[in-house]
Amino acid sequence: MERLLKPTFWKVVGTVIFVLGLYTIYLRFTGGLAAVTNLNDHFPWGLWIGFDILCGVGMAAGGFTLCAIVYIFNIKKFKPIIRPTILTAFLGYLLVILALLIDLGRPWAIWHAIIMWNPRSVMFEVAWCVMLYTTVLFLEFSPVILERFKVEKLLKIIRGITIPLVILGILLSTLHQSSLGALYLIVPSKMHPLWYSTNLPWFFYLSAIGVGCAMIIFESYLSAKAFKKNLEFDLVSDVGRWIVVVMSAYLTWRFMDLLLNDKLNLLFVNSIETYLFWLEIIIGAIIPIILLAQPRIRLNRVGLFVSACFVIGGFLLNRLNVSVTSLQASSGVSYFPSVYEIIITLFLVTLGVTIFNLAVQYLPVYEKTKETIPIEFEVISDDELKTEPATK
Repeated sequence: MERLLKPTFWKVVGTVIFVLGLYTIYLRFTGGLAAVTNLNDHFPWGLWIGFDILCGVGMAAGGFTLCAIVYIFNIKKFKPIIRPTILTAFLGYLLVILALLIDLGRPWAIWHAIIMWNPRSVMFEVAWCVMLYTTVLFLEFSPVILERFKVEKLLKIIRGITIPLVILGILLSTLHQSSLGALYLIVPSKMHPLWYSTNLPWFFYLSAIGVGCAMIIFESYLSAKAFKKNLEFDLVSDVGRWIVVVMSAYLTWRFMDLLLNDKLNLLFVNSIETYLFWLEIIIGAIIPIILLAQPRIRLNRVGLFVSACFVIGGFLLNRLNVSVTSLQASSGVSYFPSVYEIIITLFLVTLGVTIFNLAVQYLPVYEKTKETIPIEFEVISDDELKTEPATK
């Protein structure tokens, strides 16, 4: 407890963000959306949908990806990193729900989707997938809590249904990730053609798998640094190899889609949309593919982490481009998030990091393993690379 209360620079920053966030939430629920956002009837979805929802859901995709690898494809060597990955996904979905409550015009009606069914609505499918998959993630993470408090009987039951839970989670995630892309298919005349495509649900799904892998590396690296734990480097470097495959398929499909729909000429139009499209593609796909395709980079912990950051950065740009940039021109108005919108986004990120930190300190999130390499060492295979020794 004394350690928790000890002031540090980042704790002070986090406290300030918490206070500002709670004040903004107070203003939002007492003054409405107009009091804290720059949204209006012409542009009703902004930063909170683009970042807090679309990015939050996508970045939680590491959970179902790694569960499929460990439990369905039976590649057990990745089991040591599955608990923190599921925790990241679980927190991601909880924060998405909190963001929805803040963003919805009538948040007190959020439960209507449970009993007032409208199966023809994409939003209905999104709502049910969020509710069900959050429940599945809770059950998948619950053994960590049950182990901590030694609830053996319930733990045995949960472990007995692990495989059905994983299969259900993969099914729900596939539906959910793609349906978020399908949501934008209802506005073909309003979206910029660089982003509108009938393949948008697949692009959302594939890019979510890519960023889910990047989040596994990102979270493993920062956790090792923050909690002074061993980094499962041999595992996360393999994850970097998957990113090359997934993002190469994604990049190829994006450009094939432009080619087959006679949109390649749009790549050379002098407009802000074109620049942002290229920025998204270069940062999120081309650079990390080039970096991670090189064993020298993939087998270096800093190189691997930087490459993952590129994938995450490109993914964030993509979702913001789809939800904001692609719709702005047709709306006839300009939109830039207010200070309060930015504060809420920072508040949610800070809340997620704080809960993850507390969970790692008080729950057995990281399992002991012999397959770890101390983070103090650069890991480059000199025999394979035929370079000078890189161990520090």
